[in-house]
Amino acid sequence: MGVNLDLLEQLMNTDSDEPYFLHLDEKDFELREVTIKNSPTPVNSPTTRGGVYFSEKFANKIKGTIKDLSIVPLLTKTMLGPNTDFGEIKITTTLDSNKEKKDITIFANLTNSVQGPSKIELNMIIVNLE
Repeated sequence: MGVNLDLLEQLMNTDSDEPYFLHLDEKDFELREVTIKNSPTPVNSPTTRGGVYFSEKFANKIKGTIKDLSIVPLLTKTMLGPNTDFGEIKITTTLDSNKEKKDITIFANLTNSVQGPSKIELNMIIVNLE
């Protein structure tokens, strides 16, 4: 298990119109405005943060927006804070490369969310990619 870096690079560099779906508590939510990138984290060296999870200096992050606010109560099960461990979030999409379609499954940890009146923006760290 882990992040397949070749697959991650393909996802970051594709201009696919394929939708992303977030699966949580046996419900599916369309994830829109998805961006995937490798970016720095606020640590100077790899460390265990709060004795709960491990953080590298860089992380593969995925960001997206959901317009269905019924997801909000389900997110408390996935964030550190109300829980002592992150719950993994499953995201699926299809990668269309070289005239071949591949089903992709992304597992991520929710790091924060910003709720507006009609949508919620989710920021996550990718922990596994298949």
